[in-house]
Parts: sequence; C-alpha cells; structure tokens
Amino acid sequence: MKTKDHKTHIGIYGRRNYGKSSIINTLADQQIAIVSDTAGTTTDPVKKSFEILDYAPVILIDTAGIDDTGDLGEKRIQKTIHSISTIDLAILVIADNVFGSFEEDLIKKFNYYKTPFFILHNKSDEMKIDEDLKIKLEETYKTTVADFSTVKTDNFDEIIDLIKKTAPEASKVFKTIIGDLIQPNDVVMLICPIDSEAPAGRMILPQVQLIRDVLDNHCVNIVLQQDQVEEFFKTTNVKPKLAITDSQIFDLAGQLVPKDIPLTSFSTVLARQKGDFENYMKGTPKIDDLKDGDRVLILESCSHHVSCEDIGRFKLPAWLKKYCKCELDFDIVSGLDAIRRPIHDYAMVIQCGGCMITKKQIHNRLLPAIEAGIPVSNYGLAIAYVQGIYQRAVEPFNL
Repeated sequence: MKTKDHKTHIGIYGRRNYGKSSIINTLADQQIAIVSDTAGTTTDPVKKSFEILDYAPVILIDTAGIDDTGDLGEKRIQKTIHSISTIDLAILVIADNVFGSFEEDLIKKFNYYKTPFFILHNKSDEMKIDEDLKIKLEETYKTTVADFSTVKTDNFDEIIDLIKKTAPEASKVFKTIIGDLIQPNDVVMLICPIDSEAPAGRMILPQVQLIRDVLDNHCVNIVLQQDQVEEFFKTTNVKPKLAITDSQIFDLAGQLVPKDIPLTSFSTVLARQKGDFENYMKGTPKIDDLKDGDRVLILESCSHHVSCEDIGRFKLPAWLKKYCKCELDFDIVSGLDAIRRPIHDYAMVIQCGGCMITKKQIHNRLLPAIEAGIPVSNYGLAIAYVQGIYQRAVEPFNL
C-alpha cells in the first residue's frame, strides 16, 4: 500500500526566472506550474504527482525564487526554506553559469536535513555550463552537475536516471508496519472505535493501513469495536498473536485484552515504523517532569474537522494535565505548517502517529526539538504512559 504520503518528494530550488516551473512542466510532461518571463511568478510551493516508469510515483514541488525581494518576497522565501524539511530529494537549478551565496545557503539547508541533491544548469540551449565551474561544484559538493534545456530536451532520460540514482532508497520503499512481529496465518485483533472522530462511511487511515499490512503478511484480521472485545474472548477459542487498539481507549483495551496477549496501539506501531522511536522512548518518561506553566507542542500530521473527541486537541491535553496534576499550555500545529514559537519555549513535543506524512518529514519536524534537548514523544506512547500501561504497550517490541 503506497499512498500519496509515501511518494518520493522532489523539491525544485533556485533563483527567480531560472526556469524552475518550466522544468516541472517538462519532467511531468504537463502544464502544471505557471510559466512567465516575469520574475517571482511562483509564490506558494506548487505540487504535482506523477509516475516515473520502472521507478516509483513522485511528487514534484515547485518553489518561489530564493532571491525574492520585499516583505512579500521574504515570506515566499520562508516558505521555500521550510519546504526543504518536507522533501526526499532536491534539485538545485542554476543558469548562466552563476553560482553564489543564494545557492550556497540552499545547500547548507539540504545538508542540515541530510537531503540528497544534484544541480541542473538550465537554459543550456542559450549557454552551456562552464566546464571549470562544473568540476568545481562536483568536487566541492560531491554531487552531479548536468546541463538541461526545457527547449531542447535531448538529455531528458539522463535527468530521470539522475533522479532515480540520487533519491534515497528509503523514500521509495513502504516498510511493513508489524511484519516482524507476526508470522503467516497469525491472528491480529484490531480494536477500532467508531465515534465522531471516524469519517462517515469509512475508517481512519491508520486502521486501513494496519488491515492491509496484516493481509500483506498473510495473516488474519479480527476487526471489532471495543464493546465487542469481551464477548469475542468469551465465545471463541481464538487467541490473537497481537492486539492493536486506538490510543484513546488504551486503558479500556488493557482491561479487556487478556494479559498474555501482547497489546499496543495504532499510533505506537506507526511511530515505530516511521517515527523517531528511539527518541520517543527516551522522551516519553519525561512527562513526569512537566510542571505548572510548561508549554507542550502537539504536532498533528493532517488537517481535519475538530470535535470534542479530538485526541490531540482535547483528550491528550486533558489526560496530561490530570496525570501531572498541573496546569499546562498547549500549542497545536497541523500538517507541515511552520512552528511559530521558538522551539525552546516548549518543555515537550508530542507527535501524532504520522499516517499522512513521510518518515523523512516526521524526523525533520522533530529535529529542532531533539537538537535543543527537548523531550519528544508520540500520541500512542504518551497516552499509554499517562494511563499506566506504557510497559505493556512497548512490550511487543522486546524493549
């Protein structure tokens, strides 16, 4: 199951009027990004999904020029810089044999986020890249520099091959979620509450992902609601190899599922699959250190209609305050929006399961907090901790 969030994200960066939008259109063979001779035509990042044959689906991201000017231009630049934390591969576009501080600063950002990149010298139909400059850039930055023209696309296949070669393998592979915990024909119980948080007529993405993952591993799904669990164990002799519950009913599930059956949550297994699980494990017990007036940052990976049963906005903050017996302040940031406050304002950062974003995006989102020594956790682990079943929640992973 490879949903849009698992596609390789490719960002196109460079100065204004260097042909970034034309490159997007040429690679995708569609008129996606607006092209104009006027510098600064691209404002917010523009995304387009397309399939590279014999490779994988990718998302191309067109960005505003890094040399934009004025107050509005500065905001565009900030969005361009912020987008670097969300991509798997960067293409740095230069032209007219110009390479200076704008490009150097971009490469520093690529390196900070450990993002591989290569350099395209665009408009090569007007001016080929200077061979000395090419050699210097390749030696200095240990990357490939290639001429390109959206007018004469003679080396189109070469650029596609360069994308395939440079993109990290991890961005193309969907790693199994619980495949190492189960064997073919094992039974896995998925406890799925149907409440106001569940979209009408369908299930939430983590539940769908786990159902598919169980099937992919040739195992058997038992999918039920919390009020059916007790009756299931009373009336059947089936003993699941593993039980997975929604985080919000962790405490109830802990009472309903026999102690000899490993139990964890959707959010926890997703955190293990693509979150920073090692730092979650280190950070979660720091909940005990929270005190009056501390500020906690809640990171959601998606934007959605908010209800009173929302886990991140209502239930988790209430559980934390009750457990810590103190007043805490909470900031909620949805999707991949920029964090407004300085990261040092926070005593803890708690990330959701991340079903809607990539592993790279989660790790880069948490990087500033980890570098600042701020504890990070995850919805599932934090909820298990405050509800007193943390050890049971992580026991399936032999930790």
